[in-house]
Amino acid sequence: MGTSGVAEVVSAFEKKEKPAVVWMHFQECTCCSESFIRASHPIVADALLDVLSLNYTETLMAASGFQAEKSLSDTIENNKGKYIVLVEGAVPTKDGGVYCMIGGKTAESILQTVAADAAAIVAWGSCASNGCVQAAKPNPTGATPIAKLVNKPVINVPGCPPIADVMMGVVTHLLVLGQIPALDSLGRPKEFYGRRVHDTCYRRPNYDAGLFVESWDDENARKGYCLYKMGCRGPVTYNACSVVKWNEGTSYPIQSGHGCIGCSEAGFWDNGPFYQHLPSFPGFGIESTADTVGTIVGVATLTGVAAHAVVTNVRKRSVIAEVHTEDQKEQ
Repeated sequence: MGTSGVAEVVSAFEKKEKPAVVWMHFQECTCCSESFIRASHPIVADALLDVLSLNYTETLMAASGFQAEKSLSDTIENNKGKYIVLVEGAVPTKDGGVYCMIGGKTAESILQTVAADAAAIVAWGSCASNGCVQAAKPNPTGATPIAKLVNKPVINVPGCPPIADVMMGVVTHLLVLGQIPALDSLGRPKEFYGRRVHDTCYRRPNYDAGLFVESWDDENARKGYCLYKMGCRGPVTYNACSVVKWNEGTSYPIQSGHGCIGCSEAGFWDNGPFYQHLPSFPGFGIESTADTVGTIVGVATLTGVAAHAVVTNVRKRSVIAEVHTEDQKEQ
């Protein structure tokens, strides 16, 4: 695709037949839908009215009851091998799946039916991607992510919820290129989940210089220092929050003063208190990606890098401190 890709995207949207889409809801809170309707590139109204045909979604469709179910069955029957399935929520598997039923059918049986002839399956949010809060210990309903229940590739788009423009980006990729995007080992699109939040965070220089917020109301918090000691999970979380951001690129949690809680990572509800900092984390800099974290680094190389880092960060700490001093004088 070209440098901007805008012309190609517009051309594809104009020429291609509107694909049929079914959006399933299982064990979830609808936050993924709430996020999606706030997409801005393109805006969700244009996507739903001009680009795709959203034939079934309990949240937005006008039909209900038998009419809604007929819309779902007709879409599957008339578009075999061509329709796209978007799934929001985990699927309960304990006790015969009785904990989530629609129209007298279990979520798992519905999923198997809609997935059988789908051209692509997207798991929206952490609930559908890894179980999220429904699967938190002791997981009483046997909440299970979509990829573990279907025998087809699943595009996992985790987050609680995922970023609106990331969701729209995945849909746009499917519609324009007609293929599944490049995925990492966890089934996540590399273009959005290929880097840690930590690696692209604007507070990263403060981390490197050892400048941390020690309590929520201290002077370091007002200076915008690193939130790692306050429990920020940015160093172990793969997402595009610090690049794409939320609300039309306005901000994201860390920019608003709150540490990342790692909501796009599996088991984040069970990974300890949100406000307790991690004792250690894998990776050393932006070269670490989801597929290479944990790779053994040669001792000699690591020693050299560490030595360079120490010298650089001592200088960086001094420079940052000087900048903050100057800012206070000006105020």
